Amino acid sequence: MVNNNNQAQSGETVNKIPLMLVLISGAFAAILNQTLLATALPHIMADLNLEANTAQWLTSIFMLVNGIMIPITAFLIGRFTTRALFLTAMGLFAVGTLICAIAPTFSLLMVGRIIQASGAGIIMPLMQTILFLIFPVEKRGTAMGMFGLVIAFAPAIGPTLSGWLVEQFPWRSLFYVILPIVIIDFILAYILLKNVTERTFPKLDILSIILSSLGFGGLLYGFSSAGSSGWSGQEVIISMVVGALALTWFILRQTKLKQPILEFRVFKYKMFTLTTALGMVVFIAMIGAATVLPLLMQNMLGFTAFESGLALLPGALLMGVMNPVTGRVFDKFGAKWLAIIGLAILTITTFMFTNLTAQTTFTYIAVVNAVRMLGVAMVMMPVTTAGLNQLPQRLIPHGTAMNNTMRQVSGAVGTALLVTVMVNNTLPEQGVNGLVHGVNISFIVAGITSIIGLVLSFFIKRSRPEEDDPDQIKSKANNRTVTES
Repeated sequence: MVNNNNQAQSGETVNKIPLMLVLISGAFAAILNQTLLATALPHIMADLNLEANTAQWLTSIFMLVNGIMIPITAFLIGRFTTRALFLTAMGLFAVGTLICAIAPTFSLLMVGRIIQASGAGIIMPLMQTILFLIFPVEKRGTAMGMFGLVIAFAPAIGPTLSGWLVEQFPWRSLFYVILPIVIIDFILAYILLKNVTERTFPKLDILSIILSSLGFGGLLYGFSSAGSSGWSGQEVIISMVVGALALTWFILRQTKLKQPILEFRVFKYKMFTLTTALGMVVFIAMIGAATVLPLLMQNMLGFTAFESGLALLPGALLMGVMNPVTGRVFDKFGAKWLAIIGLAILTITTFMFTNLTAQTTFTYIAVVNAVRMLGVAMVMMPVTTAGLNQLPQRLIPHGTAMNNTMRQVSGAVGTALLVTVMVNNTLPEQGVNGLVHGVNISFIVAGITSIIGLVLSFFIKRSRPEEDDPDQIKSKANNRTVTES
């Protein structure tokens, strides 16, 4: 097709290194910002005189709006140019960050977080889409490895950086640290970014936007609230029911529209479906541990917020280093054995967290978590790339949006599930060891999900099309024979 050839040509003429720098910087700022506030909430509560339930909305609303924006991004990519969309997203993110930094009241701080999240929700799937359009099939693993570096490093460095900043400076410093990164990235994007996505001018279906927002937003809010307040709360049940009904209606509507907001037909490609499921399993294991371990260290073992963040840092560094390496290995050998070995490591190390006690050392937690992150690095980006490789060019924006949406949902589900299991299985009468018992049980649940992922990984047959020629790949995709790859 002419459009695909144009994209390929633009991919060849684009200077990929500065473009990658622009995209990764934007994604890094977005993900880092998402994880910074958790450690700083007590300071914000004291400064603005807030209750814990009220302050928690600063993190919940970000994830909620982020989750709502991601499914809509596929529509936006078809509607607007690459440059216009990326610059708008970074502009919104910058404005939201500035509002948060100077906000004198909680209400204005919430407004800033909402504006931030509306930009951040666009950045991640747009970045993945651009990478898949400017890199040929045989180089996508390496490119996605760099993307994986961001996915891994930002969430883990967030609590450590936040813990240090709020001990040294006012909580507003968190936003002042992010703001220069965003502004510099905006300027570089204006200079360097090229238009590589194809504009298809899809029709705007207002009802689909509303249903998508209610569906994904309701489920994400329900699972997030369940993680802190349990499953029986009225607001949890109502939001889950509304979310499930709206999402069902949304999915049924998308299958009937000629130009759907989010293309659920990507799940006709079996490899994409399988690898998306694997990515969700791994993300549950990763995000759940990132939530449970700081709770264990601060509330049960007596470590500071900074120390609990520091324990996650070796894993983040190892995963950051390994993601580009596993990306190159994927380009040569595919995803199957990377996934099998990675999930085996993840399963073993997860069960090593099921025998924790009040005497468990900082070193043990940091080392075992680091090896777990090695396993995650071997699975996360390779299986994501393997799945997206099976899609024809026209479906890549929908595939990246779907992949990121499922990751958000699995993160919310995993956090809620593991925290709820932990709380429900504590034995307060047995002192600290009784509290740690709940953590051990939550890691048994995480270990079971890892085993499920390990079994699924054996069904990966081959992780990329046989030919690198775009027309042959497109033809095979249209015939759906590539789904068996």
